[in-house]
Amino acid sequence: MKISLIAHDNKKDSLIQFVTAYRDILAEHSLYATGTTGQRVIDETGLPVTRFRSGPLGGDQQIGGMIADNDMDMIIFFRDPLTAQPHEPDVSALIRLCDVYQIPLATNMGTAEVLLKGLQEGFIDWRLIEERRN
Repeated sequence: MKISLIAHDNKKDSLIQFVTAYRDILAEHSLYATGTTGQRVIDETGLPVTRFRSGPLGGDQQIGGMIADNDMDMIIFFRDPLTAQPHEPDVSALIRLCDVYQIPLATNMGTAEVLLKGLQEGFIDWRLIEERRN
């Protein structure tokens, strides 16, 4: 499956801890990430990651384009709800696209853990059904 990893600046350390803890599960899938987050995942876990631009420079929209093309299966987006983001409209659009295209979305570590455990157990295999992807 194709999984996007995104984190606001104040949440990048938490995302790296999460990816490190679930490295074995994530290693079985294709990973995508916005700029700095992706580089940190590569540097600190050794996992291969396809990187897009940083979120404020269009990375969220690039991932949104994959969602709109039904070419993304899961989003793990550690958001910082206590800090204003200059690209908040892009963040809202990304979340909206996840709802429109029924893409599993985690915005915090607790939900991300449930999604990855479900992925490991096959509970998200419905994303693999070809009819769902067209």
